[in-house]
Amino acid sequence: MIVPQFDLTGRTVLITGASSGIGERWARLVGAAGANVVMGARRTDRLEAIRTELLGEGIKALAVAVDVGDEASIKAAFDAAEASFGPVDTVIANAGVSGEGLATDLSVEDFDQTIAINLRGVFLTAREGARRMIAAGSADTGHGRIVITSSITAFKADPGLAAYSATKAGVLQMGKVLAREWMRKGINVNMICPGYIKTEINAAWFETDAGAKQIASFPRRRLMMESDLDAPLLFLASNLSRAVTGTAVTVDDGQSL
Repeated sequence: MIVPQFDLTGRTVLITGASSGIGERWARLVGAAGANVVMGARRTDRLEAIRTELLGEGIKALAVAVDVGDEASIKAAFDAAEASFGPVDTVIANAGVSGEGLATDLSVEDFDQTIAINLRGVFLTAREGARRMIAAGSADTGHGRIVITSSITAFKADPGLAAYSATKAGVLQMGKVLAREWMRKGINVNMICPGYIKTEINAAWFETDAGAKQIASFPRRRLMMESDLDAPLLFLASNLSRAVTGTAVTVDDGQSL
């Protein structure tokens, strides 16, 4: 028996929010698995540094400036990807902001920014990706893949995350609808719902006494590691997930139990 492998050779993956945290790790991961990597974010200096490292490892990589709240910016990113590598067949819609703050203190401006990036940005990224995949013949190849980063806060009520949780619940349900719409277009749409991982966005919080208490409240009294998401991401981006679409994969070390 041949053991299935996570092989992304021949795929072109566009990932947003790739300048740090989970997005950066996933960019490195798909590149190591054989894919052409198109890294999008607003911090282009950081992207270029990562690209230089990947090129040194023999990985084909491209850095593009992307503001996911701006449709023109997203279209330009796909244009750049196609000019370098041909059609994008895998999209990882990962860009997001924390949108933290108790509801009574959260400004309208911060609320709107969270919605614009975490919800509208995912929609625009996924939609543009699907349009390009369909035009490139995904209905015949069945190779279209869209992976959306949701969160356990989509179904777990944590204080101070009203706006953030709303967006993560929104992209989870939206992803299911998109999966249904594009079912016969050869595009699989799935969501990953990570638990709490220490990243740039939340590092300061988990270093406070309140953050330490939150960690102590988890069943295993620990944070997850970014590497815990490697296998689920590679599975959903690869041909192994041929029969998986409209699914939310929760990887949270039991934090939501």
